[in-house]
Amino acid sequence: MTTETTPVRFDTKIAVLLREDLQTWQRLNVTAFLVSGLGSELPEVIGEPYADADDTPYLPMFRQPVLVFEGTKETLTAAHDRALSRALPRAVFTSDLFSTGNDRDNRAAVRAVPKGGLDLVGLAVYGPRNAVDKVLKGARMHP
Repeated sequence: MTTETTPVRFDTKIAVLLREDLQTWQRLNVTAFLVSGLGSELPEVIGEPYADADDTPYLPMFRQPVLVFEGTKETLTAAHDRALSRALPRAVFTSDLFSTGNDRDNRAAVRAVPKGGLDLVGLAVYGPRNAVDKVLKGARMHP
């Protein structure tokens, strides 16, 4: 039996893996871009809309926490390979995207490079907790 006071537990995980050599502004930008991809394609990760005591409406957000990790370039490449092999929903951010200024050019920059050659700086992944944990093997929680 669940009640309003029973903690909500999730059997899924939303995680972002960032390359450890990014500047602070890059980490924030990459994280925001990556999670927007998950939210747009996976409606089950979005909760109910918010409202304050005055009934001012606010947009819904993720229904569960987003865990942020960091790792080396090699860790990111391995995580990308594992996410692909498990067919988990994912979003990528490559170093090329720092020099583009719009969505069309972003997509073209990713499209121009084979998956094995992507210079990944960020990866977002969603799926069963156990599978996401395996994808993130070798990464550490972001400080």
